Amino acid sequence: MSLFYAQSSVCKDAEELTELRQSAADFYRLNHVPEHLERALNELFTRRPSDLHGYLAEFFSALSSPPRISRVEGLEVLDSRGQPSILAQVYCIIRNHEKLVSSASVASYFGPKDSNSKDRAEQVSNALQWIQDLNQQLQDLSPEDQSQVDHILSGLYLSRLEELSESQPKPDDSTSTSLSNMADTPAPSNKKGKKGSAVKPPPPPEPPELLLSGGLSVGALSLSVARGGAQSRGVALYQHIAMLKSTQPPPQMHIPSLLISVLSCGKASPGKLNLFEEVLLIPKPGLRARQVMQTAQEVQREMQRIVGSGSKAGVSVTFGALLSDCGAPCLSAEKVEQPLDLLSEACSNLELNLGAELFVGLSCATPNLYDHSKGKYEVSSGLLKTPDEVVDLLQALLLKYPSVVTVIDPLRREDVEQWKRLAASVSESCSLLSDITFRVQAPPPPGVKGHVLKHVNHVTISDLIRVSTEQEGSVVLGPAYSEPSSDPALPDLAVGLGLDFLKLGGLSGAERTTRFNRLLAIEDELQREGCLVLKDKLLPPIFPQRPEQNPDPDQDTDQGPEQDLDQDQTPPSEFS
Repeated sequence: MSLFYAQSSVCKDAEELTELRQSAADFYRLNHVPEHLERALNELFTRRPSDLHGYLAEFFSALSSPPRISRVEGLEVLDSRGQPSILAQVYCIIRNHEKLVSSASVASYFGPKDSNSKDRAEQVSNALQWIQDLNQQLQDLSPEDQSQVDHILSGLYLSRLEELSESQPKPDDSTSTSLSNMADTPAPSNKKGKKGSAVKPPPPPEPPELLLSGGLSVGALSLSVARGGAQSRGVALYQHIAMLKSTQPPPQMHIPSLLISVLSCGKASPGKLNLFEEVLLIPKPGLRARQVMQTAQEVQREMQRIVGSGSKAGVSVTFGALLSDCGAPCLSAEKVEQPLDLLSEACSNLELNLGAELFVGLSCATPNLYDHSKGKYEVSSGLLKTPDEVVDLLQALLLKYPSVVTVIDPLRREDVEQWKRLAASVSESCSLLSDITFRVQAPPPPGVKGHVLKHVNHVTISDLIRVSTEQEGSVVLGPAYSEPSSDPALPDLAVGLGLDFLKLGGLSGAERTTRFNRLLAIEDELQREGCLVLKDKLLPPIFPQRPEQNPDPDQDTDQGPEQDLDQDQTPPSEFS
């Protein structure tokens, strides 16, 4: 009002003052200010809250314009390994002031681990430049309009990818023809296979997926905008993701079953065995996440006790002294049976029925173990096996250990015939999964029942929603271990997308325990609100669909049996 009188004092005459008053009245009526004031004062008098001005502030905040993106900004930060990465920040205009509403980072994929610091710095610099280039295009958009934002982000990535593709030298036709002929022409007859037939050379590798270093900004900005949209709606990130996937969010939600890494016998392990990057502990359905984590910790402690006592011959006593990238203790093993024997003994000592209460998954590192010059996999240090021999090894292993219900990436995508052989022999007892993060559009290898998807680089929230919808019931969300990110959003994404399985790694390391804790917080929140349900059916893609489990075509089995878990209901008992 003081400003009003200050302006009126400079009026030359009463006519100007009257005109000014009329303009103010028209302005207030046009914006419904008298109605809002009357309603606010009536409600204030009726409710008589203890904090009068706080109530008025909340009342008028609800009438304020929704946030609009004013700018985006990228910061160079360090990831959980101390390597350069980026943090994408989103600023919005909220009640006439610019505020930082959200920030996010995603795991990068810069290529080999030994890439030098100069290359890494250049790639981070490119990502920061991309964010700066996107500023004008994202300005004035609503953070709730995820599809529009992701359309702009993906459009930029595809245009830059097309520019890179055009600048790449095209392969020589004669070279392509010769490679094709090599794949179809049998080797000289003096090289015999097991049955005396000529051995064909391995198929040529698939062309590498083109990845842009600046693409890291796409995934980070997409996640940051999703966080801003959740804040704008006043809901948690997982609820916002569920709203993006379906305009009507489900009245009940479930927590994905955890695949917990309890052992690692990959290339980084001190022993000779390279084949198993992760040995995964998979719980029976219908259990709370907290129960599963506690049981996994008990199993790990028992394995450490067994190794320390020296009861497992051939296994190093340094178990647990070294952690793998996935956060699981490295095991120094010589043979493929040793990690499974150790896990079996630990479960037996704890009276846990392996194959009924707990199951096992194997995440193989075979694509990274392939020696192209020799056409073989180095499953152990100094031990090379052909693709057919790897299939024979896995067939014998799965026959000996029926508790193994899933194997991830047992072979390269190129070994099509071996995928067929393996799938034909184990499909009723074990599911085969393949990582499709950078091969979403490519057809899966034969016999693959499910897909592992990671939120890295240029993968947007809309991409995750699309893939989880198109591949419903066959997607497992997992982290990227090679280039870790400390962002805890993975549990929110998995719950919001309605996935049945989530792979977070081992129960060690700050970035992983942060995600496990976030999943526990979501579970507790859903239980308090009476929205938590527990699925008690062995669901694909982790558990194979055996013939006796084939659903009746006349029945709707999309969701499977579920248990409502009200706040006062006693949760299922611990493992017996």
